[in-house]
Amino acid sequence: MYPVEAVTTKMFKVLDTCARYRLGEINANEAIEKLKLKLTNSPSGQQKDLVKKYCSVFTPNEKIEF
Repeated sequence: MYPVEAVTTKMFKVLDTCARYRLGEINANEAIEKLKLKLTNSPSGQQKDLVKKYCSVFTPNEKIEF
C-alpha cells in the first residue's frame, strides 16, 4: 500500500466513525474505541465531549453539531 492510500483509508475510517456517531449508530464509547482515543473511566459527558472535539476537526462545515 502506498502512503497516500494509507492516509486516505485512515481518513475515511475517521469520517465514517464520526458520521456513525452523529447518526446514533454507535455511542461515545464505541467511537472512542474506533478512533483509538485515550479516555478511561470518565463520565459519559466527558466521553461525548472528547468525540465531539475530535470529530469537529475533521468536518469542514462548522455548522455540523456532534
